[in-house]
Amino acid sequence: MSIQVKRIIIIGIIAIVAFVLGRLAVRALMNLLLGGTLFGGNIL
Repeated sequence: MSIQVKRIIIIGIIAIVAFVLGRLAVRALMNLLLGGTLFGGNIL
């Protein structure tokens, strides 16, 4: 594999991870604002 192909694969993986973490961060922020639990369970 050439360096260009490896670079594209690495950038793709980083983009996917960033997308997932970004969605989780937005969800956590909304849950803090709305007073809910993050993963939908009943803690008590």
